[in-house]
Amino acid sequence: MTDHDDATVDEPGADGGLVLPPPADPVSDARRGLAEQLVEEARATGVSLVGPDGLLADITRRVLETGLEVEMSEHLGYERHAPEGRVGGNSRNGIRAKTVLTEIGPVEVDVPRDRQGTFEPATVRKRQRRLQGVDAMVISLCAKGLTTGEIAAHLAEVYGADISRETISKITDAVLEEMSGWLARPLDRVY
Repeated sequence: MTDHDDATVDEPGADGGLVLPPPADPVSDARRGLAEQLVEEARATGVSLVGPDGLLADITRRVLETGLEVEMSEHLGYERHAPEGRVGGNSRNGIRAKTVLTEIGPVEVDVPRDRQGTFEPATVRKRQRRLQGVDAMVISLCAKGLTTGEIAAHLAEVYGADISRETISKITDAVLEEMSGWLARPLDRVY
């Protein structure tokens, strides 16, 4: 056998040949390295990993805001601070703070605005107060038999999110409407 740089031989394959571990994924390795660096910095500066002012909430906020900025640049056709924005027509018009409920708790994001009011973001839509994962979580808890009060208490205790019983009912009612529509759909004669 010959030595390979970082490869180790696991076991002989079905055909008797050597099986090497899968090649390293540079993107995955880079993300892991970045995550480790962020955790080390957070611990060194005394920032908690979770909670409203924690590292995870900050990363979530930054990712959402970056997505919104990319969408705004695509909408306007130029990058932030580009000279094209000074020519007139539609351009950036500040930001609007908005709190959205995520799977890790409430996160405040700055949503960019345009002068003509035609920007329709997809990352966090207009009037959207909850990300999709929160709705799925409420449905899952409801399916397990928890009442709206128990779900509200669970979300407040675990995520620090204040969701009313009425909001939880609206989420579950929307799913029930979809299910009723699906059950009442006309059936094909032959499948």
